[in-house]
Amino acid sequence: MSLQLRFDDAMLADPYPFYERLRSQDPVHWDESDKRWLLTRYADVTSVLRSPAASSNRVQVVLHFVPPEFRRIAEARAKSMISCDAPDHNRLRLLVSKAFTARAVEAMTHKIQHLVDGFLDAVQARGRMDVIADLAYPLPVTVIAEMLGVPAEDRGLFKKWSDELSILAGGGGSPAALTLDDYRRNAQSYEELTAYLSNIAAQRRTQPRDDLITALVQAEEAGDRLSEEEFYANTMLLLVAGNETTTNLIGNGTLALLQHPDQLRKLREKPSLIASAVEELLRYDSPVQMTTRVLTHDLELGGKQLRQGQMVVVMLGAANRDPEVFSAPNRLDVERADNKHLSFGLGSHFCLGAQLARLEGRIVFETLLRRMPKLRLEGPGPQRRRHFNLRGLQSLSVTF
Repeated sequence: MSLQLRFDDAMLADPYPFYERLRSQDPVHWDESDKRWLLTRYADVTSVLRSPAASSNRVQVVLHFVPPEFRRIAEARAKSMISCDAPDHNRLRLLVSKAFTARAVEAMTHKIQHLVDGFLDAVQARGRMDVIADLAYPLPVTVIAEMLGVPAEDRGLFKKWSDELSILAGGGGSPAALTLDDYRRNAQSYEELTAYLSNIAAQRRTQPRDDLITALVQAEEAGDRLSEEEFYANTMLLLVAGNETTTNLIGNGTLALLQHPDQLRKLREKPSLIASAVEELLRYDSPVQMTTRVLTHDLELGGKQLRQGQMVVVMLGAANRDPEVFSAPNRLDVERADNKHLSFGLGSHFCLGAQLARLEGRIVFETLLRRMPKLRLEGPGPQRRRHFNLRGLQSLSVTF
């Protein structure tokens, strides 16, 4: 059976059998079509994520695939903290980290609960809903919009921009698979969102508020701390990452529970398992399937020589099902102990919003179980988004 990585309908529906074959037959795999290494073992993935030889600044490698007319935008977006190394990464992360401390996130509990109840109130009388459109999408985008200080009523625009901007991160899983139309839509959304943020930033310069955009603008005006490109790139990162991954956690998690009625029953009988369940749902069907690094030095891994300048794809979704680390990895177990999944990454680039995503997931699943005890799937079945890396659902119809 071929080990070539194909981003087709079968992989979108269920990539895990392919991961299992790759991990057992060629865990350090050279992808000839895209000239990159694919890692599927937990030990190899964690080794690279911790390695000083693995750089997050992969823009020069990615630019090789980007049409010339779109390279300026690709370079500008690479000014975000997710695409740079120390010391720039440390400086940028420090600017926004105060908004994501455990205390700051926990203080949002009441607000998130209020939002979840409001979204469920709106569908209660219907007896059915689309989990994505009615809950999983509007909740995280409303929360991150409030944190940034942008109007939540513009969330329709945010959804459009977020979808288009995430094309490069998740569309085909491979930069070579993207079309000219993908790049055009991505560029248009970048320009539109830049203009939008420019207006908001101008307001904050004269009327500062207690929000993240004000903090970033004030840092920009300090001169040597945040450039204009860094302001746009990191605000966009927060907007996209702040809703894409949590939307996928809620959608993928709800589907997994409905497909495993025994685990759903456990949660209903013992709600104290909710926090453990959120970790298991993150492991079982990770909202982010992979991330990339570029080697700054040669590296030996699995008996193979990885060379300086080569791209390495660390398959988080595959590592999360490595039987060397997780017993019965293909089984959903809401009571799983010592769940060291990699869905939020590892090391210095560990997801800044991990605690916020966990809190939103915890409140959503607890509230769904409490308010909708007869929740079940309805209709033709869940529809997957055309994204491989940012793994999520387009729709999920349920009745209750």
